[in-house]
Amino acid sequence: MSLGSFTSSDSKRRATPLPRPIENMQTFTPDSSIASDVIPSANFGERNKGRLPDMILLHYTGMPDVQGAIAQLCTAGTDVSAHYIVLEDGRIVQCVPEAKRAWHAGVASWAGEDDINSCSIGVEIVNRGHDWGYPEFPLRQIAAVIALCRGIMLRRNVPSQRVLAHSDVAPSRKKDPGEKFPWHSLANSGVGHWVQPAPLVRSEGLRLGATSNEVRGLQQALARYGYGLSITGKYDTTTTEVVTAFQRHFRPAKVDGVADHSTLVTLQALLASLPAETAATAAT
Repeated sequence: MSLGSFTSSDSKRRATPLPRPIENMQTFTPDSSIASDVIPSANFGERNKGRLPDMILLHYTGMPDVQGAIAQLCTAGTDVSAHYIVLEDGRIVQCVPEAKRAWHAGVASWAGEDDINSCSIGVEIVNRGHDWGYPEFPLRQIAAVIALCRGIMLRRNVPSQRVLAHSDVAPSRKKDPGEKFPWHSLANSGVGHWVQPAPLVRSEGLRLGATSNEVRGLQQALARYGYGLSITGKYDTTTTEVVTAFQRHFRPAKVDGVADHSTLVTLQALLASLPAETAATAAT
């Protein structure tokens, strides 16, 4: 998909007007050459201990309109922000320089790290989300997300398997960007880690309340991939939430928190397809 095909004069006439930058906020030169606007956010800080970002975290805005979402992400006192906002028409707004720590992940963890804001670039994708009807993501918007992420991956040396969903790092709190987000399209363009999900078949699966070595093995596999959960052998609420998050990202045809045959096979295929050095680290 080409961004050039989405910049006709007709689409510009229909473009959603953006809020004016907040007065007295210092502007900056965008890191991405395809960012069309800079609307500086008041909400950011320094990355802790000089941590360089090597993760991209994708969100949806989850609000009824663009203007409200931008105001939420840029106004002092809201305590939330993101580096980028990708509009439905494909325009990209940068709000925080990539070198700075935006406040987008909240309480979150991945692969043993719990300061996700310090290690990531946050990308908010304009979409009303599950609470407001959850529309499909337009093709021009996905094309822009792909182009933006490819640039970040090159600039920041981000591995494909560290392009993640907000729900991956905060499965008990978040659903975004959700099961409608086309991760397979991103992967086809070199963004994100993906395997073809195993087909759905009739199976009992592992579910809430189960206690067994099979549950322990599932928990160990999810933890090896990066999800944060304790290895207890009991299929508890946390395990259900993590499996649900995994399904939203990697097996979106059925999102129910039950580790059925399709979920288990897809998880094993993802682990098997990790780069050798990542797989070795995950196994330790």
